[in-house]
Amino acid sequence: MVQALRARTFSTVFAAAKKAGLSWNAIAAATGLKADRISLIARGEAQITAFDTVERIADGLRIPGAMMGLAARSWESDASVTPRPAMEDESMHRRNLLRSALAAGLTAVPLTELTDLLAKADNALAGAGPADIARLEATTEQHSYGYGGRAPTDVLADLISDFSDVVPLLQRPQPAAARTALTRIMGQLGGMAAVVLHDLGSQREANAWFATAARSAQESGDRQLHAWILARKAMVPLNFGSPEAAAAFAEQARRIAGATPTAAAALAAAVTGRAYALVGRREEATAALRDADRLADTLPEDQRADTWFGHCEQKHHVHLSHAMTALGETRRARESQAHALALSAPTSTLTRALLHLDAATCQHCDGHTLDACQAAVATLVDIPVRYQTGLTRRRAVDLYRSVPANLRSAPAARWLAEVLAV
Repeated sequence: MVQALRARTFSTVFAAAKKAGLSWNAIAAATGLKADRISLIARGEAQITAFDTVERIADGLRIPGAMMGLAARSWESDASVTPRPAMEDESMHRRNLLRSALAAGLTAVPLTELTDLLAKADNALAGAGPADIARLEATTEQHSYGYGGRAPTDVLADLISDFSDVVPLLQRPQPAAARTALTRIMGQLGGMAAVVLHDLGSQREANAWFATAARSAQESGDRQLHAWILARKAMVPLNFGSPEAAAAFAEQARRIAGATPTAAAALAAAVTGRAYALVGRREEATAALRDADRLADTLPEDQRADTWFGHCEQKHHVHLSHAMTALGETRRARESQAHALALSAPTSTLTRALLHLDAATCQHCDGHTLDACQAAVATLVDIPVRYQTGLTRRRAVDLYRSVPANLRSAPAARWLAEVLAV
């Protein structure tokens, strides 16, 4: 980063800022540049040469002038630093405690805290100072960009901390418009926390958070958010052995989303197709996936965002990869795997691992079972330990359980069993 600042390589600077949690819109607001131009610069498709623009970036992102070959900025000599409010200090302290507790694993202590907070949220939703809606919405948008290479437990700690800031606001009387906005924010933050819990393999906690998030979305009147939450909730039983239950949740999400092309409608159709594929209901799976393709092809641009709430091309192919793998249509599955991998950032560790495990399952379907075991092992040992649990482990265990008994004594199959400790 120091070298990038010295060379004014803003593709690196902006990419790092987004990885740290700033959205393109937040960087745009700070620097006066347009969000779409910032995105182009981050991808190396545009450059910054104007001196006044360089100065605006330094001032907007609070980069000391010396780091970019500029004179010291006026704000650098300002000794009057405004102390952080006590609430902000408390929030940061709580966030750090959560990170430390969650980093040690989803043990009784952090899970108890999550349960207590969820109970407070449910009480707040049952009840009636002005809330800083704009700040909360900006924070929620930053979370929606996903992991960004960060550990799931760190992301979860930040989501829970920000969720806890919303709870006391809902416990106080609010104007109707503010309460609507707050319940929507609570639904978004709660839904994203549930997604992370799902990815970590905590099914019970994920379902509890999805339930509160769905209730929040329903109270806010945001049908698309409600549908998105139910579609994501369907992925808990989908990925952990109850595809029939997943299909029921996904069909409910489809009814709420309606026929208009939206990200939630496309997601619900794709998840429905995956669920039916897993239970062998080929006709229903094919019909749902056909609908998912149609919706994805006709989505307006704002619904294609590469966020948790959007349905971009990469996400669509991730769903198709799993569905086509389950249907045994390995050629189409591999096509989607190639598309999804090409569109996935190198930091998308979980997504890329799941795609590689789908590819290994395709090898098994094509009769190359021991090669599949070897590929699965390579995928698992190539990712950090924190990603070897939850969803990745479940996908690999499903592959191992499909290995015929007469092949389980082979070295590749034994190695997979050892890595999974099954």
